[in-house]
Amino acid sequence: MGRADERRARQRGGRRAAPRNRTSQQAAPDTRAESGTSTTVESPAAAAAEGATRAERRRAAAKPPGRPGAPGKPARGRIRRLFTWKRMLGAFFTVCLLGIGSFIALYMMVSVPEGNALAQTQSNVYKYSDGSVLARKGTVNREIVDLSKVPKAVQHTFVAAENKTFYTDNGIDLRGMARGLYNTARGRGTQGGSTITQQYVKNYYLDQDQTVTRKLKELVISLKVDREKSKDDILAGYINTSYYGRGAYGIQAAAQAYYRVDADKLSVEQGAYLAALLQAPSQYDWAVAGPVGKKLVQARWNYVLDNMVGQKWLDKSARDAMKFPIPKDPKPASGLEGQKGYLVDLANTQLENQLMKSQNITRSQAEAQVVDQGWTITLNIDPKKQAKLEAAVKSQLTSKLDGKKRKVDKNVQAGAVSVDPKTGKVLALYGGIDYYKHYTNNATRADYQPASTFKPIILAAALDQDAKTQNGKDINADTIYDGTSGRPVKGSDIAFAPPNEDDADYGNITVQTAMNKSVNSVFAQMGVDVGMKNVLKTADDLGLDTENLQAVPAMTLGSMGASPLEMASVYATLDNHGRKVTPTILASAEKTGRKVDLPDPIGEQVISAEAADQVTSVLTGVVDDGTAKVSVAQNPLRKGQQVAGKTGTSDNNKSAWFTGYTPDLVTSVGLFGEDAKTHNQVPLTGATGLIPGTGRINGGGYPAQIWATYTFGVTKKAKFDLNTELGAAVKPTDTPSISESPSETPSQTPSQTPTKSASPSQTPSQTPSQTPTKSPDPTTSAPSSPSQSPTGGITDNPLNPADGQ
Repeated sequence: MGRADERRARQRGGRRAAPRNRTSQQAAPDTRAESGTSTTVESPAAAAAEGATRAERRRAAAKPPGRPGAPGKPARGRIRRLFTWKRMLGAFFTVCLLGIGSFIALYMMVSVPEGNALAQTQSNVYKYSDGSVLARKGTVNREIVDLSKVPKAVQHTFVAAENKTFYTDNGIDLRGMARGLYNTARGRGTQGGSTITQQYVKNYYLDQDQTVTRKLKELVISLKVDREKSKDDILAGYINTSYYGRGAYGIQAAAQAYYRVDADKLSVEQGAYLAALLQAPSQYDWAVAGPVGKKLVQARWNYVLDNMVGQKWLDKSARDAMKFPIPKDPKPASGLEGQKGYLVDLANTQLENQLMKSQNITRSQAEAQVVDQGWTITLNIDPKKQAKLEAAVKSQLTSKLDGKKRKVDKNVQAGAVSVDPKTGKVLALYGGIDYYKHYTNNATRADYQPASTFKPIILAAALDQDAKTQNGKDINADTIYDGTSGRPVKGSDIAFAPPNEDDADYGNITVQTAMNKSVNSVFAQMGVDVGMKNVLKTADDLGLDTENLQAVPAMTLGSMGASPLEMASVYATLDNHGRKVTPTILASAEKTGRKVDLPDPIGEQVISAEAADQVTSVLTGVVDDGTAKVSVAQNPLRKGQQVAGKTGTSDNNKSAWFTGYTPDLVTSVGLFGEDAKTHNQVPLTGATGLIPGTGRINGGGYPAQIWATYTFGVTKKAKFDLNTELGAAVKPTDTPSISESPSETPSQTPSQTPTKSASPSQTPSQTPSQTPTKSPDPTTSAPSSPSQSPTGGITDNPLNPADGQ
């Protein structure tokens, strides 16, 4: 090398330029010979390091390697070869295929489950005949309605609020679902964005858990549900399972809770409010919302309506005219207090009976179909008549009871049923003091004797079958019988000699008079003359449950059990000219589009119209000239109504009855002695402390007074249209010769021997007095104790009017 070359080498840093593609030479020192001596030329870095301190050399060594090709830096070619675009694209497709495969496997594995029990649980809703709500019974305030019951515009409010693409999407929102999954995995809680289908699936098939597993199931089930169900079915499920606040599940319960209307009566404005509620029911409830909540719900309401305009579901001019519909204040849910529980129980029982008959199922199976299953049950109960009946019981009986003063007052139970004889509808019912205090329904219980209210059935059997007396005479209102107390019945296979009330002897009297005075000896003989099996059959035809009853003469005293409902059925059939009346409390029963076919309460002709009408005619005499004269015929509330009826007081005064009717209303009232602790049957005697003497409660007393106060408060002047020539309402065809008879205006508390008259009036009042005497002159002596013979004395004296009752 010449000097010029050495100079240039020194200027270049003491080294030759390294080949660009030989990295090993860059790091190696330059060694060359000069004047026979080896000379090493170091790299600039090494040369620079010679004069550096030890610390500076350490810092230089710790610096990261530079770019590839720089001295001291590692190569990156291996990483570049690993992440080529082909490999990255392949990995992407692999992940996609795995995801698709996993989803297909998940889709195949997850099936649409049965709806969860809570989502299907509903309240039964019970309504009065006028459509007002009587009660709701169930653990969940939900009433599922068919979508056809919801106006189309109201349906659109929910779609506009929650899922505008509902009618065209496939049931899921992928972006919203991905966002929800991500936020759930990150623990960020609930996120919106679900479709109506997804919300329905969550409410009906799944639960409210915020887990990735539940959300994946929601995705799959939503896709399947969207394929398997129509959009209308999904929308119906959604609005029927959603929670709206105020304890209301489903649109029907919400409509009642916020606006006191059924779902089919909702306006668009109201529907938009309910749809807005779903976002935040508690915060948006107008009754409890603060200023912010009210502002937000109004904004949400406007959002719903504006979306409807955008979807062409609402005309803009109509929308502009709409005002925010402020909801009504919350109303406590109707319970079963007072009489409601009794009404609900009877409605359930009659619906179960119908399902058992139509489907041939057991009682337990029928109950499972009825209890808390979302029925809307409309009753025949007239709320005005119901209130009148309750008021009558209170004013005439329960207000006079004081259990602290008299132990017997705690034992008095009342029951009553009022029926329209032309339709069979139960218009009013009294089941007891309060459903929560006395669960047994006194209106339907059949464990107390109906006593003398059974006597018209014996006469009906005789008239319908053209029965004859022992000496071959036709039995009718004018037929003469021996009314001697304790007289042995002739022709009976079983020895039977029933006493009359207070052992009173009446001698030979007409059937009409015997009915007026409720003479036991006459009807015991008549029952045997007709044949007790025939009497039993007629009782069953008229509406009394005679299963397992024996056809014995003692039955003539009304010794079997019967309920006010059954006695109302018997007398309603008489009032309906012999066509069978089966009282029903049910007007309709339906759920989710299913309506139960209810039988016609009016049945076939079970006794002849003439026989029924003659019994009615005879029973008008009981009111105008007999044991109900003071409490009913002479009641100051009476305004010309013609009345037929019968009193009854059972053995040992354990029950007292009055069942009576006008041309358009039949009501049976019973009082029952029930021990408040043991629930055993006990006497009513002494109750209220207002009856002198023994204090016996008679059918002509409190029961008749309750009947009159109620009936004359809800009926107008009317006369019976009777097809008969015999009885108290018309002049008899002949005048029988009667050896002895009590006066036609009897003592209200008869003595042991009735007053005898040499020439008594042979013909009872031909027509009821339209303006009854207001000031009767009854005796005030206390009645003697009823006979305690094994057959039992039947007492029928009205309450002494001197008591002021």
